[in-house]
Formats: sequence, C-alpha cells, structure tokens
Amino acid sequence: MFVELNNLLNTTPDRAEQGKLTLLCDAKTDGSFLVHHFLSFYLKANCKVCFVALFQSFSHYNIVGQKLGVNLTVARERGQLVFLEGLKSAVDVFFQTQEEPHPLQFLREANAGNLKPLFEFVREALKPVDGGEARWTYPVLLVDDLSVLLSLGVGAVAVLDFIHYCRATVCWELKGNMVILVHDSGDVEDEENNILLNGVSHQSHLILRAEGLATGFCRDVHGQLRILWRRPSQPTAQRDQSLTYQYKIQDKSVSFFAKGMSPAVL
Repeated sequence: MFVELNNLLNTTPDRAEQGKLTLLCDAKTDGSFLVHHFLSFYLKANCKVCFVALFQSFSHYNIVGQKLGVNLTVARERGQLVFLEGLKSAVDVFFQTQEEPHPLQFLREANAGNLKPLFEFVREALKPVDGGEARWTYPVLLVDDLSVLLSLGVGAVAVLDFIHYCRATVCWELKGNMVILVHDSGDVEDEENNILLNGVSHQSHLILRAEGLATGFCRDVHGQLRILWRRPSQPTAQRDQSLTYQYKIQDKSVSFFAKGMSPAVL
C-alpha cells in the first residue's frame, strides 16, 4: 500500500477539528519534510499562518514550498503568512536601535528565560483584524525547531511556559492549530531536552515521530513514521491510537507504505 502524506494525514481522527497541538518529533533523522508538508497544507487550506523559523532561512522554505505547490513570497505579501526568520533576526537583535522589544530579545539579556516578546509576536501576528475573520479559515502557529531555543540558553521550563501561553491563545482563544518540531536526543543524556519533549508530548493531540531505520541506510526506505493521536473525550481504552509507516522522500512528495512493502522488496 503506497500513500502520499496528504492522504495519510487525512485519515487521522479529528483532523478537521481546530484547537489541536501537533508535535513533530525528529529522532536521529531529518524530519523537516513534515514541517514543509504542514506549511504547504495550511497555506493551501487558506489558513493564516505564523511561522517561527529558527532553523532555516526564508529562501530555503520558499524553494521547498514551490516544489509542493505554494509560494511563500506571495503568501507573505498578501498577509497570509507572517514569517519570523530566526537566523536573520538573531543578527538584527544585536544591532537594533528601536526601543520596542525584539521577538528574540532574550539573546541580549543575561537571563535567557524571557520569551514574552516572542509570544507577543505570535499573538500580534494571529490576532483577528476587521474583516480578516472571513478571509482566512483559522490561524496556525508553526515552530521549527523548538529545540533551538534550548541551544540558545533558554531553559526547558521557560520554553514550556511559552508553549502553554501560545496554546491558550492560538488553540483555545482563537480556535486555531499549532505544529511544532522538537528533536529527540535519543541515547544522549540531555535532561533539558527530555523535559521539553515530555512536556510538549503530554499536551499534544497528534504526535508524528520520524525515525531512522534500525537496520541502517537504505536507498528505497528513508525511515519510518510513527503516528500517535490522542482523543481525551474518548474512553481510556480508545484514547490513544497509533500507526507505523515506512517512507521514502521524493522530489515533490513523500510516499508511505507498510513495512516490507517498499519497491526494494517488491
């Protein structure tokens, strides 16, 4: 059975409901293709998107987006996409002259735990405007990659507080969705990253965990994706459901198949 990523996620329960937090877990593999998919999916769905990009440049996401059928430049010009380019902004922070706080203001502070300016940026980007409610279907916050904040000196508790406030605003108040990528340190003992991963996992409604193959590199199978969705309203026995697929990343799409069903085997 071969399916595309769009069709795969369309089969997940409660996909159409708003107010959901999706966790993309990158475990010793490159799970960025999931970020690109969700970005293109929400732009095509006419959602208002705030993209906090801490890992790659705007040009990188735009090039991949064009392969997936979306133009980030056009989306940004028409007001559909609000893009925070972390790599560029990190430099601008040290040379800014305006008095207003920068979203990455914590880079200049001795205490790197203040993410309030970043939250204010997200809230301002997605707040409803006059006539805007009818223009976009619902707001979406994407963060790539949340683990970068840890490497910049922000504590896990501060990052979890940031996610909590974003979830309260985007998911509960605005009835939108959140999609965030977090790296899994795996066998490496990283207490802060484990706290962050466990904390976000506990709040997530859908978890997509991209993993490498236990057998090592394969030309026709690039990894496997474990999908776990939670439905708190359901009885305990039916609350958590999971699926596991193997995948191959192609130029303009990703193909998924059951274990043992790759072209190399067939």
